[in-house]
Amino acid sequence: MKNKEYHSKAPIYEALEAYRKARVVPFDVPGHKQGRGNAMLREFLGEQCLSVDVNSMKPLDNLCHPVSVIKEAEELAADAFGAKHAFFMINGTSSAVQAMVMSVCKKGEKIIMPRNVHRSAINALIISGAIPVYINPGTNKKLGIPLGMSIDDVKRAIKENPDAKAVLVNNPTYYGICSNLKEITKIAHENGMYVLVDEAHGTHFYFGENMPVSAVEAGADMAAISMHKTGGSLTQSSFLLLNCDLNVGYVRQIINLTQTTSASYLLMSSLDLARRDLVLHGNEIFHKVVDIAEYARSEINKIDGYYAFSKELIDGDAVYDFDVTKLSIFTRDIGLAGIEVYDLLRDEYGIQIEFGDIANILAIISVGDRSLAIERLISSLSEIKRLHSRDKAGMFDHEYINPEVILTPQEAFYSEKLSMPMNESQGKICAEFVMCYPPGIPILAPGEKITQEILDYISYAKEKGCFLTGTADPKIENINIVINSVNS
Repeated sequence: MKNKEYHSKAPIYEALEAYRKARVVPFDVPGHKQGRGNAMLREFLGEQCLSVDVNSMKPLDNLCHPVSVIKEAEELAADAFGAKHAFFMINGTSSAVQAMVMSVCKKGEKIIMPRNVHRSAINALIISGAIPVYINPGTNKKLGIPLGMSIDDVKRAIKENPDAKAVLVNNPTYYGICSNLKEITKIAHENGMYVLVDEAHGTHFYFGENMPVSAVEAGADMAAISMHKTGGSLTQSSFLLLNCDLNVGYVRQIINLTQTTSASYLLMSSLDLARRDLVLHGNEIFHKVVDIAEYARSEINKIDGYYAFSKELIDGDAVYDFDVTKLSIFTRDIGLAGIEVYDLLRDEYGIQIEFGDIANILAIISVGDRSLAIERLISSLSEIKRLHSRDKAGMFDHEYINPEVILTPQEAFYSEKLSMPMNESQGKICAEFVMCYPPGIPILAPGEKITQEILDYISYAKEKGCFLTGTADPKIENINIVINSVNS
């Protein structure tokens, strides 16, 4: 049990309140000067918000080199998560994932990871020059979604690459699927490898009851935590947890390579207050979230044609556990791609869910949700089925395609490139990303061979209305390929 009196403090928030009450005259940045210089912005965000949108100074500490209130807030966060150290991240969890990889892998060193990683992990390889050893995840044949990391696949990858420096694990996946993190950590550590966990969607594992195992509890070395996703902080604010003997100062230097020197105190104070709230009230918060999600899942499964999946997927390996707070719903049996249901919910019913893909949708459930809103989601899904369902013949039946990796991401990304029409690129080596966003998992990454199956998938995703990103061409009609693959 955490010491709740200790965690009732919020050092950054308290320092900002003291600053605001002191009525300091600002002759520093930001130039809006507590909102006085931008009336429209002040009216939109509020005077109180803008009065604490400030720059680093002695009373407020400095995120690049914390010595006072930020240092104390980091110590509180580390204690809250049970880690050895916690870094405040205000460039999003993407920068936390990149810092993890770059802290343990240098140019030419190998890292074992699932291929269905977020683009931030592959971006880390482009920046650092580390070499990926991809584990292709299994796929649930009915749902078409990638699963977690199989223990046998991890063992095989380690045996074939004993010189790898680390194993990176997504836990949980966007869909709520968890790998056997304790066993993966044990095997990796026995072979002298670090374990890094992209735990963007797992903040609640640390504070709720009967949740899947957290990265820290499993003994992993580092974890990237998206506090803004399920922890209640502002968008773009996250934690990087350090749970091993890596030098804290060195990891901070790695973070400072890419993180801004103008850290937002709005983001940092939101992390400070969210940590406080989760330690003091997290148990009851996530008990409510689970109840809401389980109720919604039960009601949606009564509508013929939808499948809100859960713990019944558990197989003890590639689906070792399931995060029941995730309301993931299979839609293909009503003849609609997930992205089509996503668009209908937003455009026709005024409901914004997290994402839709080829066959599924995901609704994020949090303590902020209310019964009336949940009932509206359920009834809207029922009506969409009644009004828009059709024959599912000809629909794409899987979300993940095993890539053929020819070059490392860094080699391909920085190679001489040629832009060519997407539909003429079969057999060439991709020099950029193509992905649906969200979730931001690449369909194609730099260094991978462009196959007809991948091109068909991209065409289908476009047709169904997925928001494609990653290419230099904003219309996603042309793709950059490695120039020496033109005649391949």
